[in-house]
Amino acid sequence: MKTDSQIQLDVIAELKFEPTVNPTHIGVTVKDGIVSLMGNVENYFEKYHAEKATQRVSGVRGVAMEIDVKLPSIVSRTDSEIAHAIDNVISWSTLLNKDDIHVRVESGWVTVTGTVKWNYQKTMINSSIGHLMGVTGISDQIIISNELNKTIVKKEIIDSLNRRAKTDASNINVEIKGGEVTLSGHIHDFSERELVKQAAWSSAGVVKVTDKLTLSN
Repeated sequence: MKTDSQIQLDVIAELKFEPTVNPTHIGVTVKDGIVSLMGNVENYFEKYHAEKATQRVSGVRGVAMEIDVKLPSIVSRTDSEIAHAIDNVISWSTLLNKDDIHVRVESGWVTVTGTVKWNYQKTMINSSIGHLMGVTGISDQIIISNELNKTIVKKEIIDSLNRRAKTDASNINVEIKGGEVTLSGHIHDFSERELVKQAAWSSAGVVKVTDKLTLSN
């Protein structure tokens, strides 16, 4: 098992390796496998990818984000300008219905509401908004609305885990109630936890994934 010092060095190295992140602005501390990221970044996109880069490191049990988005004055945009930019992004997408998505912007913080059928649509919306200049944060209130076939979804999740996870999929229990998938069982590290959750989110109609997975010692 990695020590906190080893995890810290690996996180710092991963942040340096991530091209979207300037690691000189980010401090890293680790205690009992929980990584704290501190500092200031110039856009939400960088903050998001700093967190994702940290989660990729084996041995990381959790991430505490203490990073603030402080935009340079030269890229400051009004809420109205940000809202119009978001509207353009959604309008030009062939995978989204503009009438189903609504946004509100306050001091650069974007609140997104509406309905979609697939989780990848939620992910795409958040990613597109996070890349826009002037955005300081996102509150995702989008609802996934679709009929869920429990038998098919469970099979899809197990098949995905058998293809991609380091652990045997038989170690993972999948329970489905309504549109909610509950995952339990044992995984090796934080990165595998994210892989299992991603597999659950990859089926149409999944509205919530409850993580009851435990890390193996």
